[in-house]
Amino acid sequence: MADAVGELIACHECDRLHWQAALPPGGRADCNNCGALLYRDIPDSLNRALALYLTALLLFIIANSFPFLALEFGGRVESNLLISGGWALYEMGMGELGLLVFLTSIVFPLLTMLGMLYLLIPLRFGERPPAMGLVWRLVNGLLPWSLLGVFLLGTLVAVIKLQDLANVIPGVALFAFAASMFAYAAARANFDPRKLWVGSPIRQLTADAARAGAPLHTCHGCGLLRPLSDGLHHCPRCGSRLHYRKTDSVNRTWALLIAAALLFIPANVFPIMEVIQFGQGEPDTIISGVIKLIGAGFWGLGLLVFFVSIVVPVAKLVSLAWLLKTVQKRSSWRPRDRTRLYRVTEVVGSWSMVDVFLVGLLTGLVSLDVLATVRPGIGATFFASVVILTMFAAMSFDSRLIWDTCDEDGETDEHVQGSSEVPA
Repeated sequence: MADAVGELIACHECDRLHWQAALPPGGRADCNNCGALLYRDIPDSLNRALALYLTALLLFIIANSFPFLALEFGGRVESNLLISGGWALYEMGMGELGLLVFLTSIVFPLLTMLGMLYLLIPLRFGERPPAMGLVWRLVNGLLPWSLLGVFLLGTLVAVIKLQDLANVIPGVALFAFAASMFAYAAARANFDPRKLWVGSPIRQLTADAARAGAPLHTCHGCGLLRPLSDGLHHCPRCGSRLHYRKTDSVNRTWALLIAAALLFIPANVFPIMEVIQFGQGEPDTIISGVIKLIGAGFWGLGLLVFFVSIVVPVAKLVSLAWLLKTVQKRSSWRPRDRTRLYRVTEVVGSWSMVDVFLVGLLTGLVSLDVLATVRPGIGATFFASVVILTMFAAMSFDSRLIWDTCDEDGETDEHVQGSSEVPA
């Protein structure tokens, strides 16, 4: 490990305190307690992130300005825009589902890009933008709901499902959208959040200042460590609400999980959509859709849809329920592995939105009157509710509760945030 630079950082997943250390270019620092990423050294982070976010925004504007997909059937061509799926769901009487598709595929990614550019452009020239903390909190809150990659996967599934129905013609917007997604992902990977607070008048605690023995608060918005004795309810640097632990984390997570489990039943019983050709059609549930993909020879895609639509939601429900039980029992069994399980559960949950995006895309594109039409089913609304509730459940769970009674060896830990000791 490189030499410590004297400032403290608390792991956001287990609360272990660490001295920040100078890293080599491209290096990363992981928590030696739970293995979570603490920070990375990204050379020229501001310039890289700024260039990539600008690229992603320009490509995203193109993706929303030109035809996304076109369907050629019997000499007739029907094209749609990126926004068409959400609008078609609204016109079919499923406004709540249309709004969800519109927000997660267009509005939230756009706001995230604009918010990051609002922060990065002034910082690039050595200035701090007004309301910097507020914009950063907005961007942080929208990141889990900006589902560009999931939408692109839904588009791939839609194209394959339509091959037997008509000739699918990808539009220039589809290629722009895919490129925008990759630029957006690269921008996130090349941004070092610590650069936001360089030059801030409110600095992180140094090890010398923290050794006084005061219990500490960690801001989950910007990572600022402050003594509890400050009596502050909001972070003085970014304005995020301060809490020693997420308020009523266990009960809130249980409530969201139970609601999601109950809705998962009608989500799989009721049809999510119906494809009507020449006046005839048969409703499809999630399982029947998977069976049709496999029956058509698309084994890989069928298994992928089965995994993200059935396996992931069930595994997420079971994993979070088990983690909650271990926390309630104050178990000290393998806390590092339980934290890793939570980390995976939190990341994969949003990919279950593939089926929701698929319904929106097909509804917006396949509207050929008596020739062919796709109608959304009530099962799609139930399934979308399951995905949203499980995502909120993962956000409500406080992984630091796993470590409150154990250290990495399963014994009492006196060095977590809120204790009176600091690593020497």
